[in-house]
Amino acid sequence: MKNSLFLVLVAAVALSFNTGCSEDTASTPTPTPQAKVLVAHASPNAPGVDVLVDNQKVNQQPLTFPNNTGYLSVNAGTRNVKVNVAGTTTTVINADLPLEGNKNYSVFAVDSVSKITALVTTDDLTAPASGKAHVRFIHLSPNAPAVDVSVVGQPAGQGLFTNRTFNRTITAQEQAFTPVDAGTVNLEVRAAGTTDVVLNLPNIRLEAGKIYTVFAKGFLGGEGTQALGAEIIVNNP
Repeated sequence: MKNSLFLVLVAAVALSFNTGCSEDTASTPTPTPQAKVLVAHASPNAPGVDVLVDNQKVNQQPLTFPNNTGYLSVNAGTRNVKVNVAGTTTTVINADLPLEGNKNYSVFAVDSVSKITALVTTDDLTAPASGKAHVRFIHLSPNAPAVDVSVVGQPAGQGLFTNRTFNRTITAQEQAFTPVDAGTVNLEVRAAGTTDVVLNLPNIRLEAGKIYTVFAKGFLGGEGTQALGAEIIVNNP
């Protein structure tokens, strides 16, 4: 009788333990996959803006031309991204973006303020090979002609990036990063197919292991903050 009672008690304790483990396992939430999104203000004559993801503002201070937010972690899935004139509910960009988990994206507000739109890139942040940096060039000057980006001294029509036109949309090739030797280089932005320099980019330092987006900004003939220039984003820490 005592043995039978002992076995019943052991069975009850075992059942309680197993049930408790099952409940703990079931109550552990599955992590929501994350994507990373960088928002860049590349519209030369647009005012400072607020960035909202699913109607939640993500920047503390107005995002002004030509700055960016850095990468923000957001839940994967279709996310609504709005760009509002800072401090108002006036929405200038409203886009539903399908974002995959463990992927990286950049959203550029581009073109003049009257035509402002969103340009979205998928960013491959795979680490460069030893001694290399990764670079891409995006043409975001609305009224500038097609250009080549060349190392000083390269012949006409040659360069790191050739015949790039203003990007309101972007191809897979244009959004891809190009491996280059790390070091300091002198670059020229030329009218495509010529040696006519429209912008000098001297002493550009490319660090080994870093990933860069260089974008043409401003207006051809623009003045002050709206002058033609180039902005560099470091896409990895």
